[in-house]
Amino acid sequence: MNARQLLAALAMTAVASASSAADGLISVKSVHGAKETMDRLEGVVRQRGLTVFARIDHAAGATKVGKTLRPTELLIFGNPQGGTPFMECAQTVGIDLPLKALVWQDAGNQVWLSYNDPDFLAKRHAAAGCPVAADLGKALAAMAEATAQ
Repeated sequence: MNARQLLAALAMTAVASASSAADGLISVKSVHGAKETMDRLEGVVRQRGLTVFARIDHAAGATKVGKTLRPTELLIFGNPQGGTPFMECAQTVGIDLPLKALVWQDAGNQVWLSYNDPDFLAKRHAAAGCPVAADLGKALAAMAEATAQ
C-alpha cells in the first residue's frame, strides 16, 4: 500500500467513525429559540401524560465552572406504560430509559431537538423485533414535530 492509499484509507476510517457516532440519533430543526423549544417540549410531554423527571441546563452548568456553552438542555421523561413493555423485550434497555431529548443550538444559531431512535435502542439491546420500539418512535416523532414547528 502506497502513502496515497494509506491516507485515503485513514480518511475513510475517520469519516466512518464520525458518521457512526451519530447512529441512532434523530435531530429535528426547530423554528423556535432554544428556551422556547425546551419549554414547548416540556409542555407537550406533560400534555401527553408523561412524567418529567429532570430538566438539565448544561450551559448553566458550564457557566458554574467558568466555561461557555451554547444553549444545551436535556429533558428526561417517560412513564412505566411505555418503558416497561420495552424492558420486557430486553431488560438492559433500562440503561437508556427514561427517554431523553436534547435541545441545543449549533454554531450557526440553528436550534435542534435530538433524541435516541427507539428502533436503534432495540437493536442495541438485541430486541430488534420489539413492537414497542416502533410505537415509541412514532410518539417521539409526533412530540418533536409538535414542539419544533
